[in-house]
Amino acid sequence: MASTDCLKSSFTAPFSPPAWLRNHHLQTVWPTLFRKVDPGTPRQERLITDDGDFLDLDWYRGGHRRLLIISHGLEGNARRPYVLGLARAALAGGFDVLAWNFRSCSGVMNKLPRFYHSGASDDLGRVVNRALDDPAGYDRVQLAGFSMGGNMTLVYLGEQGSALDGRIAGAVTFSVPCDLAGSAARLAEPGNQVYMRRFLKELRVKMAAKKAHFPTLIDTTGMEKMKNFLQFDEQFTAPLHGFAGARDYWERCSSQRFLGDIQTPTLIVNAADDPFLSATCYPYQGVAGNPHLRLEVPRWGGHVGFVSGPRGGHYWSEERAMAFLQSSD
Repeated sequence: MASTDCLKSSFTAPFSPPAWLRNHHLQTVWPTLFRKVDPGTPRQERLITDDGDFLDLDWYRGGHRRLLIISHGLEGNARRPYVLGLARAALAGGFDVLAWNFRSCSGVMNKLPRFYHSGASDDLGRVVNRALDDPAGYDRVQLAGFSMGGNMTLVYLGEQGSALDGRIAGAVTFSVPCDLAGSAARLAEPGNQVYMRRFLKELRVKMAAKKAHFPTLIDTTGMEKMKNFLQFDEQFTAPLHGFAGARDYWERCSSQRFLGDIQTPTLIVNAADDPFLSATCYPYQGVAGNPHLRLEVPRWGGHVGFVSGPRGGHYWSEERAMAFLQSSD
């Protein structure tokens, strides 16, 4: 395992999946197709936002003094196996859990024309503030993010910098597209079209629903012919969220820009074989000058995979997350 020599951790076991699970596409799709996780029934809450919208939250409470906030990935939600797997591990490790849904991702379309994007740290901030104000009075709050949720987490921590609430003790992120332009180009490659088609299919459904609610604001002309994120973000994501275009959005919201300002213990784990990540998504230089950051690049893992076999049902990423969070608490 290649990694920066920054923060120390009690966890030393590298990720070594069974030989038959060392294919990056298999690592990526296996959890979605075959994993079932039940951390218990969450208590649902609808958080009304200050701009007249809402965020749907899933709370898993075990009476702990520590809370883990989990952010999902692109077109994911709080009930995806990778979220539930980490929630179960966190509950067993002494954390309450708050898994939240990005706008439009809970199964109910949000109210405003905007939805979510890789740099929507304002919404993560709303969720963090809700958690910090919770009557449970958590002593420590820590963050976890997968893929887009990982990028958002790093952006939030960098934006907060030294102003970050002292109760936020650390963060773990997995499969992070630290360079959004590079990741978009990687996903547009022929070998990744199966992923691109699925993402665009789901996003088209949402934009059609947005069009129905805001017919004069949203133009879906040509939407069915879109083949990549450059086209989608240029026509929808950028204008709906105040960016000049897709490349402006990617540049301003890539977490690599914010790494130098992060001042809380933070782990970034990006598998070397991740089919979603370009070479520029492995921020070796970005973490080298920041003692608060640790980058680990396991040889295998795919995208939000890290499938390691039974081990009580926990995946390697969940064990790694718990070890890091407990060491940084």
